[in-house]
Amino acid sequence: MSADQQTEVGPGGVPKGSKTSEYYRTFDIPDRFENPEWFEGYQQKQIHPLYRPTSKDYGGNQPNVHTMPTHFHGKSQKFTNHLGVCGMPRNRSLNTNKDTSRV
Repeated sequence: MSADQQTEVGPGGVPKGSKTSEYYRTFDIPDRFENPEWFEGYQQKQIHPLYRPTSKDYGGNQPNVHTMPTHFHGKSQKFTNHLGVCGMPRNRSLNTNKDTSRV
């Protein structure tokens, strides 16, 4: 490959713009899992090693195709849809809080 045809490598050692389904067999995953580059907010701010929590080691790296889930099973809305028919119960209890001034 010549220097003109080199592609930019993203997190995980795969070319930028790679999809999860190009590397793994996926089943009914949302677009956000198919395109891991859509996740934002993973800037690398340097923290002193003495004060860095261990959760920073796990959650501080930007997701890539190797860390995305390959299956997605969403929860059913059956129970919530049932509540929409009769409406939510109204709270008719005694209010004992002080009124606060909005000024």
